[in-house]
Amino acid sequence: MTAATVPPNPAAPPAPAIHPGWLRLTHWLNALAVLVMIASGWRIYNASPLYDFSFPRDYTLGGWLGGALQWHFAGMWLLGLNGLLYLALNLASGRLRRKFFPLSPRGVLADLGAALRGRLSHADPRRYNQVQRLAYLFVMLDITVLVLSGLVLWKSVQFSVLRELLGGYEMARHIHFYAMALLVAFVFVHLAMVALVPRSLLAMIRGK
Repeated sequence: MTAATVPPNPAAPPAPAIHPGWLRLTHWLNALAVLVMIASGWRIYNASPLYDFSFPRDYTLGGWLGGALQWHFAGMWLLGLNGLLYLALNLASGRLRRKFFPLSPRGVLADLGAALRGRLSHADPRRYNQVQRLAYLFVMLDITVLVLSGLVLWKSVQFSVLRELLGGYEMARHIHFYAMALLVAFVFVHLAMVALVPRSLLAMIRGK
C-alpha cells in the first residue's frame, strides 16, 4: 500500500494593502504641493511682510518675487486638484467614514493621554486612533481655508463675495498666514510621528 499523496497547501492569498495605490499617489502629490507652496509662500511673504520678521532666504523657493509666484501658482493647482481627487475617492470608497469616524472629545482626550504616557498602541496600522483622526480631518479643513483665502489674494476682484466673507483683503492675508503656520505645525508633528513609528512610512511607500 502506498501512502496517499498529500496535495501541497495552496498559496496564501496576499495580504490586503494597508494603503491603496490611489491613496499613496495622492498623498505624495499632496506632500510635494505643500512643500512647494510653503517654500514659495515664504518668499512671497518676505516681499511684503505682515509682521516684524521674515523667513530665511535659504528656506524659500523662487529666488525672486516673480519666480516665487510662478512656483506658488503651480503648487496651488496641484494641491487644489489633487486634494479634490483625494476627497472624492475617500468619499466614493467609504474610506472617509471608515477611517476617520467615529470621533468624540472623550475618545480624543483618552487617546491623547495614552500617547503622552507612551501607552498608545500602534499594533494595527490599518486603524487610526482618535488623535490621528482629528489631525487628518483638521488638515483637510486647514488646506481648504488656505485655498479659499489664497483665491482672494490671487483674484480679489473676481472673488469679491469670498473676500467679504473672509473680512476683506487684509484679513484674508492674516487668515492665509495662520492657516499656513498651522499646516507647517502639522507637517512637523506628522514627521515626528513617522520617526517614532517608521513602518508607517514604509506602508505609505509600499502599501503593505
